[in-house]
Amino acid sequence: MGVRNYLIEGVSGTGKTSVATELQQRGYHVIHGDRELAYQGDPRTGEPLDIAARVEAALDVAFRHQHHLWNVDKVKALVADQSNPMVFFCGGSRNFDQFIDFFDDVFVLAVDACTLKRRLAARAENEFGGKAAEQELVMRLHSTREDIPKGATAIDATAPLCLVVDEILSKCGKPEQTLE
Repeated sequence: MGVRNYLIEGVSGTGKTSVATELQQRGYHVIHGDRELAYQGDPRTGEPLDIAARVEAALDVAFRHQHHLWNVDKVKALVADQSNPMVFFCGGSRNFDQFIDFFDDVFVLAVDACTLKRRLAARAENEFGGKAAEQELVMRLHSTREDIPKGATAIDATAPLCLVVDEILSKCGKPEQTLE
């Protein structure tokens, strides 16, 4: 996909989808990982969940979260294709440790607890983080940082979106491209 490939991570509500959309509007190639690469699978083997486990995932938000994976072979194939100068993979997965080394850098969008609560409260119920149980899980993950890649570059995602994207691009060696 790109000569240089970047992963943008963070808990639900930190702005990964918004950053992805802004990058696309600026002309960058973006992979929406949660839409294009994600499936429910066994975090150890990568095997897709069987029907009984998918039913459990539908009922148990923590189970669903723990089994939210990206297809490693697809990630590998996309990274190997060097037809774009830069590609941004945006989203979260529980198996990032299996492909994180494919990326030139990893950015984690960070917000404070109050901002995160406000953003989650504004979500529709059909969007992850829109239900009370999902919000509780996200707030726990935010406080424990258990799903955050170690050694990633933190980005203050409380700033206006254009500045968040400018900061990411500057860390990728690209000048800011804010349109005014």
